[in-house]
Amino acid sequence: MEENRNKFAENKMGVNKFAENKMGVMPVSKLVFNMSVPIMASMLVQALYNVVDSIFVSRISENALTAVSLAFPMQALMIAVSTGTAVGINALLSRALGARDPERAEKVALNGVFLAALSFIAFILIGILVSPVFFRSQTDVEEIVDSGITYLTICSCVSFGLFFGITFERLLQSTGRTLYTMFTQGLGAIINIILDPILIFGFFGMPRMGVAGAAAATVIGQICGMCLSLFFCLTKNPEVPLNFKGFRPSGEIVRDIYLIGVPSIIMQAIGSVMVYGVNRILIPFTTTAATVFGAYFKLQSFIFMPVFGLNNGVIPIVAYNYGARKKSRIMQAFKVSLTTAACIMVVGTLVFQLVPNWLLALFDASDEMLSIGEPALRIISLSFPMAAVGIVCSGVFQALGNSFLSMFVSLARQLVLLLPIAWLLSLSGELGMVWWAFPIAEVVSLMLSIAFFRWTYRRHIAPLADARS
Repeated sequence: MEENRNKFAENKMGVNKFAENKMGVMPVSKLVFNMSVPIMASMLVQALYNVVDSIFVSRISENALTAVSLAFPMQALMIAVSTGTAVGINALLSRALGARDPERAEKVALNGVFLAALSFIAFILIGILVSPVFFRSQTDVEEIVDSGITYLTICSCVSFGLFFGITFERLLQSTGRTLYTMFTQGLGAIINIILDPILIFGFFGMPRMGVAGAAAATVIGQICGMCLSLFFCLTKNPEVPLNFKGFRPSGEIVRDIYLIGVPSIIMQAIGSVMVYGVNRILIPFTTTAATVFGAYFKLQSFIFMPVFGLNNGVIPIVAYNYGARKKSRIMQAFKVSLTTAACIMVVGTLVFQLVPNWLLALFDASDEMLSIGEPALRIISLSFPMAAVGIVCSGVFQALGNSFLSMFVSLARQLVLLLPIAWLLSLSGELGMVWWAFPIAEVVSLMLSIAFFRWTYRRHIAPLADARS
């Protein structure tokens, strides 16, 4: 460990200088895309394999697709815990590097890996104990329940690839090495896509596993991506050495990680609760409505994943320059990311408005699914441009240590507003009315995000001297 620290100090004019200058000196527009494009590309690939996964499952039966759709809230909870914790690790580590504190950066990284292990253990228990209750609370169709329990149990009990993979990727992102995360996520996605038809339908002598094959392909892809990300961390990331000799968890660092990360976890977990609640509202109309909602979530990931990737690239830029007290660079990064996110969302809205039938046809949609899904996609997509503002503001809040603001906005949008409005609209007896809850809730979210950003600017950004920008 001491040797690694000395190497870090000796490389101030070498590797470390490049990382520091890249985050603090490179022209901001170029830096934002340099940091974000690899993440955006890898997350697009992630979105692709999520959709491909469902496309293959839909060829088994509509009930199989419904089972995977109903499993989504629990899968989203796993992702919420892993990525939310990683947000805390990322922001804390970037700040330590920006403040030139390599010893604290190393401790943050080691404690982050330790937390990933604890999260994996927790979800083994959740997968075994909670899956049956979770599915039976949503439907009494035995085929859907049995398929869903099988799928979710495999995904949760073999989730170590997800938790460790995301943690290692954030260690690379924190030092500006986002290109490697494109390779790690891309590898996992490609393996998943290749294995899906083989394991689901039993090609090349493999047994026909059905929904279980889709789950197996997912976790195998995650494990492969994790192995590659660990290799890159050990060989390409000298600023953050991973030496566990003599390691002891630090209560202070764990607390600091979760002070930033827990609001992000809650914010994303709220999404899981929202999806679960909306499914409960939709299923009394018809299980096909829940299938449509699940298909929508797969499709919208093509729009939202690049914006989230953009956001993940901007968070360490803002955090680093906040630690270095460079106000103008923070604001430039915010403006570039907001403009880019808005453009992506507008394009997404146009696609959902113009060709919803083509999008649903990917899932072998029945006539009933098309009649429900086409208006649903058109109505919900009206909220996309407004969501761009909320996502970018959320990234700034997280980078500056105010993740609770993001949590509050998400709580207001998805639980305080969306679910009650959706339930009230469902009382009309018209399924099509339920979809309007999404743009209505997004309007309020937009106003809250703008108000909180103005407060954050006055409190954290405006006072910076910007002496070295």
